[in-house]
Amino acid sequence: MENNPLQLILNPRSIATVGAGNNPTKMGTIQALSIVKDGYPGKFYPLHPTEKEVFGFPAYKTAYDLPEPPDLVMFVLPAPLVVKIMEDFGKIGTKRAIVITAGFRETGVEGRQLEEQLKAVAARFGIRFLGPNCMGVINSDLPLNVTVCPLSGEPGLLGIASQSGTYITQTLPYLQDKGIRLAKAISVGNEGDLDLTDALDYLGSDQQCRAVALYIEGLKDVGRFLKVARRVTAQKPVVAQYVGGSDAGARAGSSHTGALAGPDNLYDGLFRQAGIIRVSTVEELYYHGWMLASQPPLKGKRIGVLTNSGGPGTAIAHTCNAGGLDVPPFSDNLQQEIRKHLPPHGAIGNPVDLTFHMDAEVISATLPDLILKSKEIDGLVIHGLMGTGFLKAIYPHVAELFGEMSAEEFTSHFERDLTKALSIPERYDLPVVVSSFFGREDNFTSAYRDRGIPVFDGPEKAAKAMLALYRYSLVRQRTADQKTVIPPVSARAQEIIGAAVHSGHRILDEYASKQILAAYGIPVCRELPARSINEAMEAASEIGYPLVLKGCSIDFAHKTGHGLVHLNLQDEIQLRSAYRKIGHAAGQEIPVLVAKMIKGERELMAGLTRHPAFGPAVLFGLGGVLAEALQDRTFRLAPLTSGDAFEMINEIKAAAIIGSYRGLPKVDLKVLASILQTVGNLGLLHPEIEAVDLNPVIISGADPVVVDALVVLNENVAAR
Repeated sequence: MENNPLQLILNPRSIATVGAGNNPTKMGTIQALSIVKDGYPGKFYPLHPTEKEVFGFPAYKTAYDLPEPPDLVMFVLPAPLVVKIMEDFGKIGTKRAIVITAGFRETGVEGRQLEEQLKAVAARFGIRFLGPNCMGVINSDLPLNVTVCPLSGEPGLLGIASQSGTYITQTLPYLQDKGIRLAKAISVGNEGDLDLTDALDYLGSDQQCRAVALYIEGLKDVGRFLKVARRVTAQKPVVAQYVGGSDAGARAGSSHTGALAGPDNLYDGLFRQAGIIRVSTVEELYYHGWMLASQPPLKGKRIGVLTNSGGPGTAIAHTCNAGGLDVPPFSDNLQQEIRKHLPPHGAIGNPVDLTFHMDAEVISATLPDLILKSKEIDGLVIHGLMGTGFLKAIYPHVAELFGEMSAEEFTSHFERDLTKALSIPERYDLPVVVSSFFGREDNFTSAYRDRGIPVFDGPEKAAKAMLALYRYSLVRQRTADQKTVIPPVSARAQEIIGAAVHSGHRILDEYASKQILAAYGIPVCRELPARSINEAMEAASEIGYPLVLKGCSIDFAHKTGHGLVHLNLQDEIQLRSAYRKIGHAAGQEIPVLVAKMIKGERELMAGLTRHPAFGPAVLFGLGGVLAEALQDRTFRLAPLTSGDAFEMINEIKAAAIIGSYRGLPKVDLKVLASILQTVGNLGLLHPEIEAVDLNPVIISGADPVVVDALVVLNENVAAR
């Protein structure tokens, strides 16, 4: 972490601000006030062209007037002025900067040119910077806050890096209310220099951060991100929200920070490959991140549910179970112990349902203590902890029964010591999460949140937070990935590709495509090309019936829809008939492929695609004619480890058909995984290849066999 440029940005001994004065309506002033008022212990140097003092601190007109080169300079002034003043700081020796100012790449051509000038000046003087168009950083441990909202409370445990400045500053009051405390927060803005991957690298190594949350609109270097993320997630959990996968999200991200968005399914595969837990909303980003940071890891799948109402308890149990967790019945001995504290109609299995119960000690301390010390569960979800919030709600109805007692006196009469309840997660080193429909107006909610125990405003939300712990436990259980092995380039494959490029063909016909696959050991069906009926007859004699006859022309990439595929041909008569029909359908005599008929009831697909930010990405999914309709597929970035390949295989919704299925043998997973790894290697070994489509891959017995394939070359390469 010492080598990470962000180390000094988040731990500067001195800060200069450019653009902060004494006008509290100005953004620069508001951010400088956060530095001064939130306890920054270092030296503060405001620069201002006219003010003599800023907040009582001496103000300096230029960088050259400063008593020393500051460790960090923060710019909040019009964009055209930033480049020149950055150069001034470079000349005096400052090496770190935060450019809050907007008006750069996100605004169009002129802004992009200005940002390039900024980067050039910074590079010339060795200045590493965040931004432009960002909101700064927070280090709650120093403390340091250069954002627009005040930071208060104890140092936190959750690190966050965001391509939206709002999510590290304007949400601070919201997070404080929810009991979520940040350790470090980094706004990267346009990522003119330091980017989200640099931030992840820093937060991943920071001892204060026990979990990392990422808000992502697009990544510049996906390969580098994957490498860093894999290292970080092996040590601590990472959650991420990605919003650039739709057309609207991509447009908004581009105008916001100039982010390079990518297809949602590729990002989904990237996160899975990296071991990152993906979330759908910013609320989940904070809450699941906080759950992972504040609670002990989940050591197993057994979850206990404790509730004062049947509906929420059922919702929690259902959500946990649907996500892969178990909600097992408690043992007879434990149920007997629980029964001693419940009314006769209360459920004692799991969930434990007290029904309406006014003794808060039972649900907050007595029963959690019994359940956790039984060692029959690995985590506990509690719904219905409530005290003063409920009492305040019912006070208008009961006030007259208590004479002149005020609402405050009424609630204080029922308050309980929560010390024992709050210590339970620590004492048993097991995760506990709470669901309550009351907020901080309730003493239970406020006490639990202040102690770092997550409290959700819905039972399903609490259950999903427990599922976040479970998902990370699966990441930690991954076997050590074997190193990827990239074979040497096949001369035969290179010859085929070279011939296509020379002839100006971007799409390779099926036979040429399969020859490339076969050159790298991918199992393909036995087949021979033919340009006449006589050649087709000779090929049939060599291969043997039953056969498949296909048109083989680059003019017909999708043959089935054009009537160019004839299956299960049993003899010469059927072969001749099929040959005539192909010529008729094509409108002329075209080359054909004579192939061995491969029979199998299971069809899969594999492939390769490219995206500017991703490079080659491997696809795997359910194949055949329904592939497009069902869209049951997953992605990973090349190169694939064997672990990546096996995860892909088990990830599709139809994964059950890969095992022993309806009397069919289990698919040879090693061969299937090898196909996926090899497809990824094709994209690395042959940058000319833009896409590969293997569909279907028929499972013949237990053996995967590619029976149709298409290789597409890069448009620029094919045009040479």
